[in-house]
Amino acid sequence: MALKDALLAEYDHEMAATRRLLERIPDDKLTWKPHDKSRSLGALGQHLANLPNWGGLILERFNVDLVDVPSFGDEPASRTAILSAFDDSRAKTRKFLDKTDAELAAMWSLKREGQELFSLPKSAAFRTFVLSHIVHHRGQLSVYLRLNDIAVPALYGPSADEG
Repeated sequence: MALKDALLAEYDHEMAATRRLLERIPDDKLTWKPHDKSRSLGALGQHLANLPNWGGLILERFNVDLVDVPSFGDEPASRTAILSAFDDSRAKTRKFLDKTDAELAAMWSLKREGQELFSLPKSAAFRTFVLSHIVHHRGQLSVYLRLNDIAVPALYGPSADEG
């Protein structure tokens, strides 16, 4: 199996699970926070919706400087806005995955103000900055939902709310 095919299968699986979770965000709880230092429920959803945009920053470039990374939005106005941003970023990034194994194995670097922080093959950077990052924040969002008595969907198997 080509590296591209493996990444696409993983990407599609994680994006479907993420969308199921984002669909549960209630419009009347967008500003809710579990703690003063935490993001709001809406901001966390917006962050998840925009994380696929890192795919383009990784797959279409050989390096990215954090000072040049665009802001991907403020507090969302609604769940619909979050889902729209997610669907857009997910679709764009899926197209960026149409690469050869050699392109996916090419090195990519993360920099801050011109200084290289680290380098990874693009496929590894994509898994780290897109897939693992999404899984991490999806875990946070599932806790936010649980704390608000909102049913958590099954993601990798049954949840306490869905079998």
